[in-house]
Amino acid sequence: MAMAYSDKVRDHFANPRNVGKIEDASGVGEVGNAVCGDIMKMYLKIEDNVITDVKFNTFGCGAAIATSSMATEMIKGKSVDEALQLTNKAVVEALDGLPPVKLHCSVLAEEAVKAALADYYTKQGLPVPEECQAACDHNCEACGI
Repeated sequence: MAMAYSDKVRDHFANPRNVGKIEDASGVGEVGNAVCGDIMKMYLKIEDNVITDVKFNTFGCGAAIATSSMATEMIKGKSVDEALQLTNKAVVEALDGLPPVKLHCSVLAEEAVKAALADYYTKQGLPVPEECQAACDHNCEACGI
């Protein structure tokens, strides 16, 4: 049975935004889900507490690429504090939804952003905010994903 993806998901998969690597990144985060094999790496350039650039590399399905792309669009130009508030639900809504079996991709996108922010805080010698802690234990049945 074919999954129904929104036009936005298809667009971000076919034309992902902000793909690549930032050599002198302020923060780098890598997350993965061994169950599905998706791996996301997020790079942040932060100046004066604002995310001036963001890039990603994702190894995974179309939904993983689309959620990574959308997450980068949602935090680019935002303050670190605003980026900390990013949720997987917001990513899904911005993409006009995902099939239930692909919701874990949005969780990975949120975690990749927060892992990169945690790395930034660590590099700055600052305590890592609680919001950066992984919200997902990858027990998909537990939260219905």
